[in-house]
Amino acid sequence: MARPIVLSNGELHVGINKYGLVHDFYYPYVGLENHAAGQSLRHHIGVWVDGAVSWLDDDTRWEFDFSYPHEALVGHIIAKNRDFGIMLEFDDTVDAEFSAFMRNVHVINLSPAARDVRLFMHQAFVIGDGRSNTDSAQYLPDANAILHYRGRRAFIIAGQDDNGRAFDQYSIGLFDIEGREGTYKDAEDGELSMSAVEHGRVDSTLRFKFQLNPHSSTRLHYWIACGTSTREALYIHKQLTSQGIHKRLDVTVKWWHDWLKPAKIIADKIDSAHRDTFIKSVMIMKSHIDKRGAVIASTDTSMLNYWRDAYAYCWPRDGAFVLWPLIRMGYKDEPYRFFEFCRRALTAGGYLMHKYRADGALGSSWHPYLHDHGEVSPPIQQDETALVLFVFSQFYHTQNDEVTLKEFYEPMVVPMANFLASYTDHRTGLPKPTYDLWEEMYITSTYTTAVTYAALLAAADLAEIRHDSDNAVKWRAAADDIRQAAHRLLYNNDKKCFYKGLTVTADGEVTVDETIDMSSIFGAFMFGLFAVDSDEVMASIATAEQWFSVSESNPGIPRYEHDSYRRSNDSSLGNWWFVTTLWLAQYYLEVGHLDRLENIVKWVRDHMWATGVLSEQIDPITRDELSVAPLNWSQAEYVSTLLDTVTEK
Repeated sequence: MARPIVLSNGELHVGINKYGLVHDFYYPYVGLENHAAGQSLRHHIGVWVDGAVSWLDDDTRWEFDFSYPHEALVGHIIAKNRDFGIMLEFDDTVDAEFSAFMRNVHVINLSPAARDVRLFMHQAFVIGDGRSNTDSAQYLPDANAILHYRGRRAFIIAGQDDNGRAFDQYSIGLFDIEGREGTYKDAEDGELSMSAVEHGRVDSTLRFKFQLNPHSSTRLHYWIACGTSTREALYIHKQLTSQGIHKRLDVTVKWWHDWLKPAKIIADKIDSAHRDTFIKSVMIMKSHIDKRGAVIASTDTSMLNYWRDAYAYCWPRDGAFVLWPLIRMGYKDEPYRFFEFCRRALTAGGYLMHKYRADGALGSSWHPYLHDHGEVSPPIQQDETALVLFVFSQFYHTQNDEVTLKEFYEPMVVPMANFLASYTDHRTGLPKPTYDLWEEMYITSTYTTAVTYAALLAAADLAEIRHDSDNAVKWRAAADDIRQAAHRLLYNNDKKCFYKGLTVTADGEVTVDETIDMSSIFGAFMFGLFAVDSDEVMASIATAEQWFSVSESNPGIPRYEHDSYRRSNDSSLGNWWFVTTLWLAQYYLEVGHLDRLENIVKWVRDHMWATGVLSEQIDPITRDELSVAPLNWSQAEYVSTLLDTVTEK
């Protein structure tokens, strides 16, 4: 299920689902410790009127509209129930300075009659994503709030209307155990039990009661204040109570307006049809960046309902792709913290591992150390190390900050470049096999070869700036050897397309993989392994266009031919990916096919949510979005492609 609204301050990250309900609640790291991961953990919202209650996740009664109208990460949701004659408007945000989730709720009576309206706000947590039922919740009379806590995580839930009146009833109880569905069920008669404490698997519900005149409305303010102790959470709660939600919303909007200034300068130079979605994509990218440096692939945990894991990790490659457009726009803090994160994570061997948690710990992986024929090698994707090194060089050349280069050169640039230069197969002259970009094949891929080549050249340039002539010569020579080998071995003259990659058997026989893979084509021209106007690149593009039946009406393309990941129909060549489709758009721009470029970016924009959210994939048969939404990499490639169109400096 997509998250059309995501909210974040780099410490607290909240995902709102298509029903306007909290469905992801990360604290104190973006992408780590989701306290509301799971279908039973939706934070229900219900309206009781005229003796009946309706919950927002009732598909048959509620209509929704989602937007980010303020050029800030403040979501606006309109939920309308025509049967009930009720409309709710939400202005939602995570405070820019405090770890607090805030909802400003406008309750509107659409009926010509006066009515008794009761709004129920429910919250359920499994704190720390724990599997044991040891959470506690209790009503705090002095604070007039509900406390949920476990260990060093505390959440204070409260609210009041514009006149300062707090919720008038509450209920605390159990859910998902002992036959209990949750305290929100207690609300269906319009009344709550006022039970004040419970432990185990606990949830809670608040009630706000109004008398609304015909065609009138009222407002209430709801918040969840977060802390690593009850004292910290209560301090934030008191600030919200005394300052008011309106002031905190104003502070947060101003913070986003200030942060967006570099992006706004660029947005004014791109096609006006894409300015709004450009800014929204930049905000979504920022929402997935933890303040300690990790760049999370996606905080949408809906995959946990169907798969073993989700995307709430920092892949160094994804992080580098996300930060590249931010670097080009002049942002400094986010890239700097990311490179600090990578420097801390770097192994003694000079390479980065598969993926990481937001706290820097090693993430889960399915890649082994032991490979065919007893070969032992690290379970890595070499392109991740190479791309981080390459993008760091872009960061340096944008900032021209000698202090930053000095800080990162010895502990990160040198070991990374030495690893890339040495990790080659003497039989082919190409990088040794590692896992490919898509995490599926242990192979020497064309894409990895291209990024490694570019990274070594970039490192050599940095070495010259640091007057490290020995390494400059060594790394440039290694890059040249890789380029020569690639031109010999990685192009398929029969199929007129780059190979996906190759492997070398124990007896030295080279086996090629002829799969048409968009990463091979993109890597070859984007990282300079082959010139963009070379016969090889132009022929590979033509082959891909024909094979994937690229047309004006259907420009979407899969990662590679017969891609089976999340594919629902065997008749297709694979689901369409926004990332790979935008790579094709970037090629079109490079060679001056502007009409084809414009067709793709329009197609991408037309497949966005109104909030600018892009999924990972599109089903080519049903046109349904698939996998996570948002995917940070999809947002970044859209932004990168639009940046490429800017010619004015």
